[in-house]
Amino acid sequence: MLAVPLIESVMKFAIALFSAAHAPSSRRALLFAQAALAGGHEIVRLFFYQDGVYNASTSVVTAQDELDLPRQWREFVADHQLDGVVCIAAALRRGVLNEEEASRYQRSVAVGAPWELSGLGQLHDAVQNADRLICFGGA
Repeated sequence: MLAVPLIESVMKFAIALFSAAHAPSSRRALLFAQAALAGGHEIVRLFFYQDGVYNASTSVVTAQDELDLPRQWREFVADHQLDGVVCIAAALRRGVLNEEEASRYQRSVAVGAPWELSGLGQLHDAVQNADRLICFGGA
């Protein structure tokens, strides 16, 4: 009998997060992303939409006895040099502004590096370049 070698393929994931930092699905999304990279897979893009934009905000204050998911996301994206995109329309509605938008609307800055504010086209592009779109939380 011929032995068929197992082919371990690298998967390309696009991950979309729809829930706020205090929601259990935000933690699950981070754990999934960490496991994907640890397993040798690639993350094409992380896209934060709807209340998921709060995960990129520096304005979220986490209680001392809770996990600081916005900080953990920020460190994860920066440490792995991932493409972290925050939906600009959802962010503006929720006051999660980068320096440019804060200046335009005369508000406080709530999001910076390593995040990029951009549109839904970035999610579409990620889906086109990924093997799988994995969504957490949401609508």
